[in-house]
Amino acid sequence: MSNIITAGNATNNGTSISSDTSGILELKTGSTPTTALTIGTDQSVNVAKNAKGTVTIANAGSFDMLLSNNFICTPTGGVTLTFTNITIGQSGNIVLVNGSNYAIAKASAVKVASGALTTLSSTGTYWLSYYSPDGTNVYLVSAGALS
Repeated sequence: MSNIITAGNATNNGTSISSDTSGILELKTGSTPTTALTIGTDQSVNVAKNAKGTVTIANAGSFDMLLSNNFICTPTGGVTLTFTNITIGQSGNIVLVNGSNYAIAKASAVKVASGALTTLSSTGTYWLSYYSPDGTNVYLVSAGALS
């Protein structure tokens, strides 16, 4: 592998990494020679380990897709589910904890099944999954209240 970057010490074995670098870029962690992520010349990405992301607190019901893929929302009143910086192809999860029958509404770009907002407006903990296929709309599905 011609271009290797070791996380933590930012070494790259003397190879400059730039936007026109070709070949395979291998990212490793620590001294263990296990490749965690490979980006191929065809722009394919191979994740050899589990992929983890940041969980962002978004209690106001506004989810910035540039900050995270995964959110927790514990509103203290009625909220309107809104996505900002909508990114084509992004998907993720939201844990919504409605502690007191707070009204849950949605922005026009958010698409949900009929009756979903009524369900989410009831006290309970809900797992929501979202996806944006076009960078304009966000499609949201919800599991029933979890216990």
